[in-house]
Order: sequence, then structure tokens, then C-alpha cells
Amino acid sequence: MTTNEPNEPKTADELLDAVGPAFSKLRRTSLLEVENPISAKDLSRTLVLNHVMEATRDPEQEITVGGVAELLAVDPSVASRMVTDNIKAGYLVRGASQQDGRRSVLHLSPAGRELMERFRRHQRSAFEYITADWPEGERLDFARLMLKYVDSLDDLRQRGPAADAPHRTDPT
Repeated sequence: MTTNEPNEPKTADELLDAVGPAFSKLRRTSLLEVENPISAKDLSRTLVLNHVMEATRDPEQEITVGGVAELLAVDPSVASRMVTDNIKAGYLVRGASQQDGRRSVLHLSPAGRELMERFRRHQRSAFEYITADWPEGERLDFARLMLKYVDSLDDLRQRGPAADAPHRTDPT
């Protein structure tokens, strides 16, 4: 934060404590009325589609409903309903696994790829709208740091449980 407004955190602890509530507000940016609007229903569908898209970037990788459940940290029955909704909407297709023909794997349909492209354009428009009055350097720094943060999420599997991670000590 570049200014010290009355309601802004002033100490490092206050700043770090404010991160969680701030992240919970980020999803609202997807519903802003900017270029390439996304419906609330399609927004929830992109949760699944994004994981399928990322998992299948490598042609050797496959993703199942169970994989979606794991990535979304939801019960397999919830993931199954979410996947079925995407299939009925025409965004996902099931196919036979090339590694194990008994398994069904998920792929984006052309309509699913188009929705994700529209979502990407919408997210960029929302970011540019929200940060329009920021200095260009701050906008790009924030974008780089956000991407670094998300990349760190991917690295968590290699680091082990969060209990092993360093954390601040409370002097009280």
C-alpha cells in the first residue's frame, strides 16, 4: 500500500493479517461489468475448466474427476457434479485415457477453450480497470508478485505440509 489512509494497516502484522480478507474479495473482480463479461454460473465453471486446462497442457498429463476433486479440495461427489455441469454446458468432454483405457479423462471442448479465453480477457480488463489510476510500475510489480505467489502454490507439494513451513513467532 502506498498511502497510509486511516483504515489501512500500519504495521507488518496488520498488513499480513489483512491479506486473507483481501484475497476473499478478489473473486468479485470476475463479476465486474467490464469487457467480455462472464456470468456468475460460468465463473464457477471456470474453477473446474482452469484445472483441466492446466493439467492437460502437457500431452502426457491426464486429469480425472478425482484429480479435479483433489485440486479443488472438495469431495469427489461435489467434483463429479461440477464436472457434469461443465459437460452439460458443452465446456468439457470425457474421453478414454491413453494410459489406462478403463479410466475416463477430461478435456476442454472448443466451447470450453473459448470460455477460458473470454475469461482471461475479462480478468485482464478487470485488472486494468481496477488499477487504472496506479503508476504503471506498481501495476506491473503487483502482477509479477501475484504470479510469483501463485507459482509458489504449485511448489507446495514439493515442500511438504504447511506445519513444516516457517512462520512468524508471536512475542506475546
